[in-house]
Amino acid sequence: MSVVSTIFRDELTNELIGLEKPWQFFLCVGVALALGIVIALCYMFKNDFSKSLVFTIALLPSIVCVLIMLVSGSMGAAIAVGGVFGLTRFRSATGTSREIVQIFLAMAAGLVSGLGYIWIAVSLVIIVEAISIIFTLTRFGESPKLRRTLKITIPEELDYNDLFDDIFEKYTTKAVLQKVKLKNLGTLFQLTYDIVLKNEKDEKAFIDEIRVRNANLDILCSKVIQNPENL
Repeated sequence: MSVVSTIFRDELTNELIGLEKPWQFFLCVGVALALGIVIALCYMFKNDFSKSLVFTIALLPSIVCVLIMLVSGSMGAAIAVGGVFGLTRFRSATGTSREIVQIFLAMAAGLVSGLGYIWIAVSLVIIVEAISIIFTLTRFGESPKLRRTLKITIPEELDYNDLFDDIFEKYTTKAVLQKVKLKNLGTLFQLTYDIVLKNEKDEKAFIDEIRVRNANLDILCSKVIQNPENL
């Protein structure tokens, strides 16, 4: 009885992973591996990266592809594999949004390849990575180049509500007061603005006019630093 069960299990396994036609298995895994390499190369394009993450992205589709072949038709095995992926997430450092997208794309490519939909996997990777490269080259979604964070210190006796409105109108297209902070035991105010300059060459003249208005106290004008960890 055990021999019959073993033979049946082997036949079922062969049918699930395509070993009755080995070329199908190697085709799916080969395509998944090639797609992983393509995804890794696209991720490296004009982006900071680590070698370990590039390896992960390149090999992940082929690993997922084999797992999907093995669990096809088995709901219990599929749930177990899903749980393993879930546990892996909690043992990993949080990556940037771009890294997360590339990892999800690699997993999707491996999953679709493992189900045998080769052309869908190839089309998915080509479309997503083409759009990603276009966004990178066109600086899609980046903050305006002339956006600045402006911090101005003024004496407590000055009313900051309309103090710099005429200067902002002259040199900026946007000026929003974000924060007011007391300094030096309440004798000074520090105003933080989010501004967009009209012309980068006028930045010095802009600051000079503010210096006249704020009694030549501290002024800080800096570029906005984006946080890459936020989605």
